[in-house]
Amino acid sequence: MNFEKLQELIERIRSVSIAVVGDFCLDAYWFIDKSGSEISVETGKETKPVREYKYSLGGAGNVANNLTAMGVADVRAFGVIGTDPFGETMKNLMKSAGINTQNILVQENNWSTHVYIKPYSGEEEENRIDFGNFNVLSDDVSDTLLKNLRDTAGSLDLVIINQQVLSGIHSSRFRKGLVEIINTFPEKIFIADSRNYSDDYTGAYRKMNEAEAVRLSGNINDREISVDEGEFREALLSLYRRYGKPVFATRGEKGSVIADQDGLTDIPGLMIIARTDTVGAGDSYLAGVAAALAAGYTLKESAETGTIVAGVTIQKLFQTGTASPEEILKTGKDPDFIYNSCLAENVRHAEYHENTQIEIINRWQKKPEIKHAIFDHDGTVSVLREGWEKIMAPMMVKAILGESINRVPDDIYKKVSDRVSDLIDKTTGIRTLMQMRELISLVREFGFVDESEISDEYGYKEIYNKEILALVNSRMQRTLAGELDKDDFKIKNAGPFLKELRKAGITLYLTSGTDTEDVIREAEFLGYAGLFNGGIYGASHDINNEAKKEVLKKIIALIGPSHMNQVVTFGDGPVEIRETKKAGGLTVGVATDEVRRFGLNEKKRTRLIKAGADIIIPDFTQMNCLLILLNIN
Repeated sequence: MNFEKLQELIERIRSVSIAVVGDFCLDAYWFIDKSGSEISVETGKETKPVREYKYSLGGAGNVANNLTAMGVADVRAFGVIGTDPFGETMKNLMKSAGINTQNILVQENNWSTHVYIKPYSGEEEENRIDFGNFNVLSDDVSDTLLKNLRDTAGSLDLVIINQQVLSGIHSSRFRKGLVEIINTFPEKIFIADSRNYSDDYTGAYRKMNEAEAVRLSGNINDREISVDEGEFREALLSLYRRYGKPVFATRGEKGSVIADQDGLTDIPGLMIIARTDTVGAGDSYLAGVAAALAAGYTLKESAETGTIVAGVTIQKLFQTGTASPEEILKTGKDPDFIYNSCLAENVRHAEYHENTQIEIINRWQKKPEIKHAIFDHDGTVSVLREGWEKIMAPMMVKAILGESINRVPDDIYKKVSDRVSDLIDKTTGIRTLMQMRELISLVREFGFVDESEISDEYGYKEIYNKEILALVNSRMQRTLAGELDKDDFKIKNAGPFLKELRKAGITLYLTSGTDTEDVIREAEFLGYAGLFNGGIYGASHDINNEAKKEVLKKIIALIGPSHMNQVVTFGDGPVEIRETKKAGGLTVGVATDEVRRFGLNEKKRTRLIKAGADIIIPDFTQMNCLLILLNIN
């Protein structure tokens, strides 16, 4: 779905009417600060003082809240609360969010408002405290709720059925009455997201996660064990055959899959660099899907909308977040997708071009007509900077821990190191300044360094640059002294391959997240700068200018968007692969073991496939086969 259609969708959902029928819950976040603790006179035990607290809508409430946040003006809640203060807190939150609470009924006996209290000490969530686990829905309240829904259904565009807990509103009596309503309005879309009763809601669309799909199909699957890809896909097809209505199955970062009369449709997930909190992501996805369906969009467009909405909300920590129209449009304007996750994570499923080590991910429908080739520099052509991660990682860890680096417990040190490793992995290929900006977020998050001592991104980049340039200069000096050879710092056969492309009349471009002057200096030193007749492009000192994206925009403008089939990009980082993929060009992931300068680096392979690589090569040693595959004479 292009950005213009997304803008149109955001406008159209403002006028739809959606009911949310289900288990409305309240999430309570209590932030404990032990610095204010004392010993209780009554018990002799240490108290847990709450410095700050906040409440947010959970369960069906979170779905409804996501809908109004997206801009849906008419959202009607159908549920039950108790006479306790939490019930009033929930209703007030719903009214503030613009949710119609006319059909939130109060049951006076045998019912407590569903509340999940989540105490936090620092970043660690302690044992949750739950209310509402012993609720029993009365027949009178059940019948009133069903009557209200039946009277309203004719004026609605869509009904969401949410079943969150066994002690909620979905008694056998209520479920039976709800199915009767579904069958009374066959022209309406009802979509059920039910943890325990998905099979019961005949006539409804279904939304579930992959583990639930496998279990519902008759296969038992432990939540902690990854779902087999073939098993999952067969399960989803069998569920569509069982229900006769579309099924949406979410898969975390892998995205989602739709099962309908056309078979299975994969919707890629979003690559999110920032820290994430997936609590409530399924509700956000459901809200996006439902709003788009209610506005008349296709199943695929609706699933894509759900993915974008969830991509916004998972970046909001310590809350079941929502996504505003502005946030959805910002994320949807230039999204980074994750492709072929299952293949990326399992090299055993790789398929190769005949008698080669060239892995085929996407088979091109027709022979390429290449006239332009974009090359990333570090790790794709040059290994002068090989080992940069080993310089950046300790530099970042030191920046985060500051003077505490030698005093923190091992588990804290490991936690910081793991977060740094994850950051580097996700940001490989983007500008160093952007990586340093993400570092600043980590420094603030962990809190070991006083705010007055935190540097800006330019300061941290300078520290890193001094160390990496010292490594590069040392390698250059050893080469000039005759101890090493220039070929020792090129990916195997990269030089001859570049020369063959130039002989074939291909225009070559060199790009990097490294500063432009450094890229030119290193390319000239290694002897291939003159081959890049399209130009050499690196990062500027403007943090708002993403070098590789800007380069690709210039190339696309020069060639014309309708001729992107003439462009192929070679890269070992996600950015150049993703951006070329978005523009419609061909992509070659160069997944080389940089220490040896040849052979496959499986970690790179995984990263590049997820970024959208069409083929993966371990190096340029099988140059002739690669040229034939690219249809270059």
